[in-house]
Amino acid sequence: MVSQKQLKGPDVFGRTFAADEKSLLAIASRLEARAKHRFFQKVVDEYVNALELKGHESVLDLGCGTGAIARMIASRDDCKERITAIDISPYLVETGKRLASEEGLSHKIDFLTGDAHSIIELQGQFDVLIMHTLVSHVVDPVTVLQEARRLLRPGGRLVIFDGDFDSLTYATDAPDGGAETDRLQAIAGHTQGRVMRLMPRLLSDQGFSLEWSRAYVAADIGRADFWSSTLPALRVLLPSSGVMSELEASEYVDKLESASSSNTFFASCNFYTMIARGTIWD
Repeated sequence: MVSQKQLKGPDVFGRTFAADEKSLLAIASRLEARAKHRFFQKVVDEYVNALELKGHESVLDLGCGTGAIARMIASRDDCKERITAIDISPYLVETGKRLASEEGLSHKIDFLTGDAHSIIELQGQFDVLIMHTLVSHVVDPVTVLQEARRLLRPGGRLVIFDGDFDSLTYATDAPDGGAETDRLQAIAGHTQGRVMRLMPRLLSDQGFSLEWSRAYVAADIGRADFWSSTLPALRVLLPSSGVMSELEASEYVDKLESASSSNTFFASCNFYTMIARGTIWD
């Protein structure tokens, strides 16, 4: 059986089940900050609007992290049923419970701990399953898609939003323009950097029919905006992944923050949303 705990790479977001508290705090802070950014809010609004929820659908947020997306959806008028939110990290699940309570949404979200590769007890219970920045961190995307098909009711819909992290780049003043530090970031922060390029074929192979998609570029030019909340996280997560020392990470981030202050910053990554419906059922 495939398990996330079989992860061999240093992807810190893929290892939240075993990360130290300092790293988990940095991850939680980044997840919350980016969810409050207008880019992510637009993305979520667009795919939830595309679902045209009637209010009675059962929704699962798989790989929910701190539950930021589940809370965004739970606060909408077109989501009347309780949302189930699952993450492999007990720390992030407890953080999600606390934040939902603080926002008055604990009565609308059930938080559970579980591995996206195997959620046996809830199979066939959901009309909509959302994977928001999950598949780039999993050990085996195919197994996760197979599990999604089992978790959904016949004809249920799957929403996948994630980055094409092989396109992620932070320009630097290094002779290579940042190519090496981009490579190190890719190792440290993602397991499946090209998975969204493969997703239309993977969905078809697993019995899903692609119905809706959107493409986005999150680019900051001159000053850091969307990427600004990533920079303090990198000070912690790059060393914890083992790809840089604390000093190297600090110097790297110092230069990026200096570039933002001097209006010479550049960072960019492609993101994609896909909505697919299950068409073949065992």
